[in-house]
Amino acid sequence: MKKHILDFRVISNQPLNDNHNLLELECNEAMPQMLAGQFAEVRIDGSPTTYLRRPFSIHRVDYAKNTMHLLIKSVGDGTRSLANIETGNSVNIMLPLGNGFPISENSEVLLVGGGCGVAPLWYLAEQLNKSDNKVTMLIGGRSAKDILLADEYSRFGKVLIATEDGSHGETGMVTAHSVFRSEKLPFSAIYCCGPDGMMKAISHIAEKQNIPCFVSLENTMACGIGACLCCVVDTHQGNRCVCTEGPVFNSKELKGWSAETEVGCSIDR
Repeated sequence: MKKHILDFRVISNQPLNDNHNLLELECNEAMPQMLAGQFAEVRIDGSPTTYLRRPFSIHRVDYAKNTMHLLIKSVGDGTRSLANIETGNSVNIMLPLGNGFPISENSEVLLVGGGCGVAPLWYLAEQLNKSDNKVTMLIGGRSAKDILLADEYSRFGKVLIATEDGSHGETGMVTAHSVFRSEKLPFSAIYCCGPDGMMKAISHIAEKQNIPCFVSLENTMACGIGACLCCVVDTHQGNRCVCTEGPVFNSKELKGWSAETEVGCSIDR
């Protein structure tokens, strides 16, 4: 897909908790077509320690309003600067980048998001819903304050919650949720984004039940166009750049992701 470098205006900046913000951005010209699972590289202005663009999943898109949303987690100077941006300011963005999730039709599917791994799943849930899929969304976090946007997902289907401290939903990691206790899961596909440990554990469950599992990787992506090779991942077809040949992969493509036993993981990102 053709890449575009566009200016967006900040329409709103909504704090979700202590270190997550949801930005609504309006484009200065017609937005290009974007797929669920693709990402954008944002130029960080006003941060003297940030020299490279920062990658963010495309959270949601509204072509009627010519807007999109990005979910920002503050982890360094660049993301903190973006999280503190004021309404009316301009943001320069390169998009759309990478590939997208395959969209099932007339099926029952499970989406799993750990922490801010929910970022690409809102747009995915919307597209799956439009294709007449029965959507179940499982969101995990360390505690209730880490559960992001659960109410927003309820418009597309059933929402399940797991927290490690038991403060919201079922107690434990997402892989311990009761949705996985059936001998035969009803899902035709599983889509997930979160820490690698979580996604590996989900992929092992899916593999045992012969369910395709699509994962969105978040390797360090400095350039977003496959030039810097910072984001290379080892697959059964050789090394692949996550920014150009991902970020979405079928988990069976990834070396070291297939195993007989599940692995433990934290759902903190």
